Amino acid sequence: GVLHEDLRLLLDTALPPKRKKVVLGVGDAKMGAAVLEELGVQCQTGGVVAELMRGIRLHFPALVRGLTAQSAAKAQLGLGHSYSRAKVKFNVNRVDNMIIQSISLLDQLDKDINTFSMRVREWYGYHFPELIKIVPDNSMYCRVAKFIGNRRELSQESLEGLEEIVMDSAKAQAILEASRSSMGMDISPLDLINIESFSRRVISLSDYRKGLQEYLRSKMSQVAPSLSALIGEVVGARLISHAGSLTNLAKYPASTVQILGAEKALFRALKTRGNTPKYGLIFHSTFIGRAAAKNKGRISRYLANKCTIASRIDCFSEVPTSVFGDKLREQVEERLAFYETGEPPRKNLEVMKEAVVEASEVVAEVKRRQEKKEKKRKKREKRRLEALAAAAAEEPAENSVMETEENDVGAKKKKKKKKQQQLEESEAEPEPEENGVEEEEEEEEPLPKKKRKVMVEPEQEEQEEEEEERKKKKKKKKKAAAQD
Repeated sequence: GVLHEDLRLLLDTALPPKRKKVVLGVGDAKMGAAVLEELGVQCQTGGVVAELMRGIRLHFPALVRGLTAQSAAKAQLGLGHSYSRAKVKFNVNRVDNMIIQSISLLDQLDKDINTFSMRVREWYGYHFPELIKIVPDNSMYCRVAKFIGNRRELSQESLEGLEEIVMDSAKAQAILEASRSSMGMDISPLDLINIESFSRRVISLSDYRKGLQEYLRSKMSQVAPSLSALIGEVVGARLISHAGSLTNLAKYPASTVQILGAEKALFRALKTRGNTPKYGLIFHSTFIGRAAAKNKGRISRYLANKCTIASRIDCFSEVPTSVFGDKLREQVEERLAFYETGEPPRKNLEVMKEAVVEASEVVAEVKRRQEKKEKKRKKREKRRLEALAAAAAEEPAENSVMETEENDVGAKKKKKKKKQQQLEESEAEPEPEENGVEEEEEEEEPLPKKKRKVMVEPEQEEQEEEEEERKKKKKKKKKAAAQD
């Protein structure tokens, strides 16, 4: 009901000072009510105003200076994209699309694994036909076939490995005895390699199916905890997938949820004027299987009612919990006992009061945990920022220290170099000869202290080296003259 600031500024600048007498034409009734509440301007909607607004939208590029039809179309497209993003942007942890995809993939994997396992049975059965009766499970049969390979190579040493696969010592012994007296044909190593590789693929698919089922359970506990607690993760996921989303399932009445998944039977019954179906996807629930034949329709109707309540709680609650699902499950159990023994169940009002109290406690605990996590996150962020600031402050000091250290190291190296040069010069001096003639040496003038402290540049170093080489040449010439 609060008018947008940009729209308010536009109306303040566009309307005359005596705007109380002005009647404004607005295309939307809600916007008109907001303008009237905020600015006190009467607004008219519908009739001629709708036609005028339609004409303005149609000729908008001609009415606004600098706006072309192409830019207007781009603006409309961008508006449509932003609106779609706003509609799609939900809580990431409560996206039911992942449940729809995972349950569809789970059903497809069940079909594929069943087909591939039958192919392995038929393929390996030519070599070891007795194994089919001993190991009826599909995935276990593939593991055993991969482990055995050629049945003629199976010995007493392989008994422990068989026991680990079949989890039964009697079955492992039976497989070993059957391999010794099997009536299957011999098989080539190449065929065995292909059978083992295909069995390995089927085993990997079955392992992936187990992981996918765990993922589905975790997603259902996040998205629809009450529905999964009431009717199970797989059946609840199938209901959500068939409805299209959790929101669509929450909008359905209980009568629709009851026969969801049995549409063909329903329309066939309506066409032939026969009996309509009593249950659809909820038939896979354990409650209907446990009920007597005469009570299956009654319990399915009651269960559909509770499923509708659970889906609405999951869809529209801020913090979804499984408290309501557990209470609704207890109600269905009590109703099932009432059909069998006649024991009267509790009233719905009492159960819901208990559920509301427990759910409020659970929600308070969840919010408390979220607040603690948020506080810890803020503390970590604050520490990280402080560490970054301290590191940024230490960087210039470290740079200055490094520069002074580098200067000291450079000065030390140059001093060592000068000492080495002096030692070399002293070694190059000639020794005194027997006739008493000695060479007069030119003593180098010592450098002043100030010049020693100053950093020697590369050009100065080159000049000094050239001077030293000249001096050495002069000394060698004098030595040769003295010897002559």
